[in-house]
Amino acid sequence: MQKIVFNAHYLMYFDTAVAGYWRALALPYEESMHALGGDLYVRKATLEYEGSARYDDQLHVGMRCERVGSTSLLLRCAAFRGRQRLVAGELVYVFADPATQRPRPVPAALRDLLVGFEQGEPVLDLHVGDWATLGPRASPIRQAVFVQEQQVPAALEADDADAGATHALAVNRLGAAVGTGRLVATAPGVCKLGRMAVLSTVRGAGVGSALLRALSAAARAQGAHTLMLHAQDTAVDFYRRLDFVPQGEVFQEAGIAHQVMSIAL
Repeated sequence: MQKIVFNAHYLMYFDTAVAGYWRALALPYEESMHALGGDLYVRKATLEYEGSARYDDQLHVGMRCERVGSTSLLLRCAAFRGRQRLVAGELVYVFADPATQRPRPVPAALRDLLVGFEQGEPVLDLHVGDWATLGPRASPIRQAVFVQEQQVPAALEADDADAGATHALAVNRLGAAVGTGRLVATAPGVCKLGRMAVLSTVRGAGVGSALLRALSAAARAQGAHTLMLHAQDTAVDFYRRLDFVPQGEVFQEAGIAHQVMSIAL
């Protein structure tokens, strides 16, 4: 009746931003908490209202980890309409045993990741190598993305090109592999990028761009002057933003619409 956003909705906005924060860390939340032997529970949520959002306002939500204590961490958040801050908040999370919800010390690996991220450190390590070295960790990612998510037949996902290709593997700061791709020389001076796969839980964290940079560098090191790929229709805009140019008509591959794209190296 006041024609403004209900005050409790901002907690939902901030909770959504927390999910985005973990994505930016390249941490699949459920798997990461399981690996760390605990989970995070809200201990306190504080909001300060300085203005009101209205229907059709576009809001931007900021989130940062301001402090990591012995068993807790403080996330500071704010919702903005343009340059105007409407609501500011603090969320205190406690790291605890999932069974008893009794506090546990924040694991050193998580502490280092949070502090490093806020200081601008990269959240990914990129490994480039052959299939024998990287395949055991890359294959489950490809299975999850292509076979399980996209319903590509398993017989089409794997091929003989893997053995001679250059592969890249993106690994987060907890040591979990979250993305992969490969590079195949198809003609003198031309390499084809393929099997680009990023786990759905970390898409939007820059994993795909990092893999592309690593494989582009590998292509240049091999003397390639052109990098081409078959982009799924849903990924065309992603590659456009990275200066790939569409070529020819859209075609079907493994039951999915694709577009040939290329870039000069």
